[in-house]
Amino acid sequence: MPEFYEFFAGGGMARAGLGSGWHCKFANDFDFKKSEIYKLNWGADALKVGDVSKLEIDGLPGIADLAWASFPCQDLSLAGGGAGLRGDRSGTFWPFWQLMKELRADGRAPRAIVLENVCGTLTSHDGKDFAAIATALAKENYRFGALVIDAALFVPHSRPRLFVIGLREDVEIPIELTSPLPSFLWHTRSLCAAQQKLPKEVRDNWIWWNLTTPSKRTSVFADLIEETPTGVTWHSDDETERLLAMMSDINMDKVEAAQKTGKLMIGAIYKRTRFDDDDEKVQRAEIRFDDIAGCLRTPAGGSSRQLILVVHGKKVRSRLISTRETARLMGLPDSYKLPSNYNEAYHLTGDGVVVPVVRHIASHILEPILEGILVGVRAAA
Repeated sequence: MPEFYEFFAGGGMARAGLGSGWHCKFANDFDFKKSEIYKLNWGADALKVGDVSKLEIDGLPGIADLAWASFPCQDLSLAGGGAGLRGDRSGTFWPFWQLMKELRADGRAPRAIVLENVCGTLTSHDGKDFAAIATALAKENYRFGALVIDAALFVPHSRPRLFVIGLREDVEIPIELTSPLPSFLWHTRSLCAAQQKLPKEVRDNWIWWNLTTPSKRTSVFADLIEETPTGVTWHSDDETERLLAMMSDINMDKVEAAQKTGKLMIGAIYKRTRFDDDDEKVQRAEIRFDDIAGCLRTPAGGSSRQLILVVHGKKVRSRLISTRETARLMGLPDSYKLPSNYNEAYHLTGDGVVVPVVRHIASHILEPILEGILVGVRAAA
């Protein structure tokens, strides 16, 4: 059974994606509230609550096959302040990486490292932040590559994220898992441009991962929505009318087109600040009826919470999305225990990694690579 460390663990969504075939040796998060939910779902044995910069390698047991780090995205996000890896939050990558360096010096470097973050990492500071991460991996003799994966391939939720996958230099990579050229599905124009900006000595360690194309998604946004949700209530007619009044002509046209179908249509709404014809800032309600939810965000820093609009002929209803529905968008099973507080549960889910995406990476890259190694280790023992 492969073993892993889970850094910036949150509610343990990377752990959920890796699944029961993996053993968590160590987990860490500094957020007390998230850590309580981690314990509720996974137990407290592996979890160390505290600042990553205060951790020491003596507290990291054994040699991990994988170190997973979904480090904070706020300073790398396009909606953030632009501090990048110098920021207080995204900059926590560096104390995490110091631990990886110390593990290598101690002869215990993880066989694989996965870093997950927003796609803005590729363009932050004109690519310099991505180059800093790539250079850090190369200096510790990790071969690595990156993938941009949109969760919409797996769940009805638009959530593209960057995954950097690195392997220790002595780990053999099956040839079918690599490609001489980038793939249209996994390697976006921004990723290819960022790769080209890397110094040559760093690019020498680069891998174009050949990730299996997933089966076509069969679920739609409406499949996740409940008639009688827990923790939220349907808006009154007046509240729904006020929401509709916040829509531009383009968005109202979408609602009217949905009404004309006569079918049950469920759309996802975000409130956004836009400029009107007089160049004044106004709050707009923007809707999509493409069977996919918009990307979940944490309800902090001014980001709005997602709403749903249910249209069936002339009847129109609206409400906040429930936290169980947000958990479903993240691919979590209904058995996963959520905080009772709405904002805490929304923050937990909106700040996580989509479970089926982790499972796909594990199934088609990590496990095929590690399987042969672990068979050899067991045989030697």
